[in-house]
This record gives sequence, C-alpha cells and structure tokens, in this order.
Amino acid sequence: MSSEKSTLDGLRIERRGPLPKRAGQPAWLLPVLLGAVVVGAIFLWWLNRPKAIPVQTAVARAQTGTAATASRTLLNGSGYVTARRAATVSSKVTGKVTQILIEEGMKVQEGQVLARLDDSNVAASLHLAEAQLEAAKGMLEETRPNLAFAEREMKRFTDLAKTKVVSDSDFRKAEMEALALQARIIRQQADILVRQAEVEGWKQQMDDTIIRAPFGGMVISKNAQPGEMISPMSVGGFTRTGICTVVDMHSLEVEVDVNESYINRIQPKQPVESILDAYPDWHIPGKVIAIIPTADRQKATVKVRVGFDQIDDRILPDMMAKVAFQAAETEGAAPAKAGSVVAVPKAALQDAGGRNVVWVVHDRTVERRAVTAVQTTGDESMIVAGLSGGEKVVVNPSAKLADGARISEKTP
Repeated sequence: MSSEKSTLDGLRIERRGPLPKRAGQPAWLLPVLLGAVVVGAIFLWWLNRPKAIPVQTAVARAQTGTAATASRTLLNGSGYVTARRAATVSSKVTGKVTQILIEEGMKVQEGQVLARLDDSNVAASLHLAEAQLEAAKGMLEETRPNLAFAEREMKRFTDLAKTKVVSDSDFRKAEMEALALQARIIRQQADILVRQAEVEGWKQQMDDTIIRAPFGGMVISKNAQPGEMISPMSVGGFTRTGICTVVDMHSLEVEVDVNESYINRIQPKQPVESILDAYPDWHIPGKVIAIIPTADRQKATVKVRVGFDQIDDRILPDMMAKVAFQAAETEGAAPAKAGSVVAVPKAALQDAGGRNVVWVVHDRTVERRAVTAVQTTGDESMIVAGLSGGEKVVVNPSAKLADGARISEKTP
C-alpha cells in the first residue's frame, strides 16, 4: 500500500505560482473579440429592427368661435321642419267649384273666403222655404181676427146663459169655436217655427258652399280649379277632396327621431341649436317642446319635437335640419374658454372599448391618447378633452400602430 501511495504522490503537480504565458498570445486580443461581438449584435439588430410605419398626419386646430357651443352639445340629430297647424281645406258638401280666390304663397286670415261652390240649387230651395214661411205667417194673421171674434161671442153667450136667454147647445157651440181657433193659432205658430228652421237650414247650406280659411296662415298648395267637382270624402273619379293646403307658419317646429339608447340625454325645455341645410352658417336657437311617449319598434327611435325661439320667414315646411341638443346652463357656470375645443379630422378618431382615442405624433413615434368628442360636423370632430391644439394626429390609423411605434409621415 505504501508503495502505491508514494507512486500517486509523485504524479501530483505543484501549482504554486501563475501559469506561464504562452509564447506569441497578445494581451489586446480579448477586448477586440468582445468589441467585434457587440458590433455584430448591433448590426444584426439594425437589420432586424421594426420598420417605420408610413402614416398621414394632420394638425389639431384649436377652435375659438364654436367653443362655447360645442362644449355644451350632448347629442346630435337630424329631422325635418313640420307645421303643427296645417290643413287641407275642403267643403262640407259635394259641389262644383265656381270661384277660386287664392294662389300659392298667399297669406290668408282666419275666416277669409278661399273659394265658392255652385249654389243655384240651394238658392232655389232657400227661396221656396222663405215663401212657405211667409205663407204660414199669413195664415196666422188670418186666424187671429177669427179667434178674437169667437172669444167675444163666447163671452156674450156666457152672459146670456146666466139669464137663460140662450140654449145650452148654442153656448157650447160658441165655446168650441173659440177653443178650435185657439188650437189652430198654436198649430200655425208651430208651423212658422218649422218654416223658420227650414229657412235657417237652407241658409246654412248656402253658407257651406263658401269655403273659408280655418285659421290664419299661408297657402302652400292649390288643389282645385273652377269647374271641378269637390267632395269632403273620396268618391273616386275626378272628384277633388280639397281646395288648398294652409299652413300656420307660426307653428313650425322640427321633428327629430332620436335613437332610444340616447333618449335619456334629452329633457323637456332643453336648449337646442338647429341648422338648416339651406343656411349652414345660421344657428337657430330653440328648445325641446315635448318627447312623444312612445317608440318606433321598427326603427328603435323616439320622436322629439323641437321648437324655435323665433320664427323667421326663411324657415319653410319640410326643410332638412340638423339639431344639436345642448346641456342646460347652470347659474354661476363659467363660459367655455376660447380654444378649449379642438378640431381634428373625423378619420383620426378610433373607437377603443367604447372610448374615443387618437394617435399623437412625438419625434417620429406615436402615442395613443384618450379624448372626449362632443360633435361631428362634416369631416371634422370637436374634442373638448385630451388635446390642447397644435398636436399632430394620425389620420386613418392602421391596426399596426402601437404605443412607441416608429412612423414616417407621408404626403397626402
């Protein structure tokens, strides 16, 4: 055993000092190799780095004139101008039109004569009724003297009957004649009342041949001409059912169909601003008149009536109108500051989980930012929170964009 241990100890190498350097190995070789590795890694990263995404940008513009209005807008809608009081004027009887006294665009007053119908047959019947009334009055006047004579005779026979000078039958005969004449007088007076009623009825029919305006307004259509037949009900053929259409211009309002999902933003007497398509620069103040308490199940909308604060001659029925429902101003509330509303292209807005976002450019990179949009007019959207104006935003952002992504601006 001892001989084997000594043999193993003889093979052990003593390490008492640093290893001797190999001949020909320079000291700077290791740092050079490390530097080459770093440069190669950087070069590979440069080759494989994400390429810049080409985007189109636009500058967010601070608004000054519409700041106060846009900041109060809660909901936008569109509708048509309608008249609360409008009527297609017709006659109460069927007849032939003999005279038309109106034209389109004419202003009429309540009770003004608009047209006349042929009244020749009614006039003849009226004359006959008046003649029968006069005959009834003549018969009454003829009976009254006979009644007076019969009453005197009855009084004389009554006095004679007390002295037994006349018989009882003569007395009864005089009494019956007086009573008969009194009954005749009553019947003739009733006949006169009947004849008078007939005359009034024919006069009413004469008046029905004259068509008058039911209220003051403007004639917007003329539907009949002299010589045509007109009837209060549809009878087919060439018979008209109306003379003209009259509209009360002071009852004009806007009817808006609001999606039932947003009807909770609207209240009666809420301030509203309307813009007619015919006059895009004219902002018409108004208020909510009423919310019709029923929904259209097919369109899922609720009808809202919007009135104008002041009626203008430029407002006409059936005009297209855009309506902005605004938040009611509270007492002591500060007005919106100039520049607090920023306009961006509508195409710059994106919907992210029910919120509006835009992509803002910073030194060739983009940042996603949440904003609050209150109104869209044409191709622009009004932003009241999230932007201050002057920022560059991405228009029509692609799905490849992410926070910090490199971008390159391209000319539109």
